[in-house]
Amino acid sequence: MAKILIVDDEEGIRMLYSMELQDEGYDVITLPDGRELLSVVDRENPDCIILDIKMKDFNGLDLLQQIRKKHYDLPVILNSAYSSFKVDLKAVAADYYVVKSSDLRELKEKLKVALETRIPAE
Repeated sequence: MAKILIVDDEEGIRMLYSMELQDEGYDVITLPDGRELLSVVDRENPDCIILDIKMKDFNGLDLLQQIRKKHYDLPVILNSAYSSFKVDLKAVAADYYVVKSSDLRELKEKLKVALETRIPAE
């Protein structure tokens, strides 16, 4: 069972994504911000991260850069309500970019591909 880490400051989004992905058979961990992100990644060893960009005290693009420095092979899906971030050069470090929606089909498809193409860490 793949372990997914969801980082989003909106509780409703965390709950929706968590329930939907658990129904798909994933083990889900959630964080309300990036404060403990790297320590949780080190401790929990998730198979993929779904990362919000605009959070109250954190910028997901900056967090993505921190993730890539230590966990370059860990799939990260940027998930934002703002499609304008797709053109930000920092966003290219993500594996996928999905605009938030109550319809999670695209997110689930990108997650499936990210997990299937992930090269396991040795």
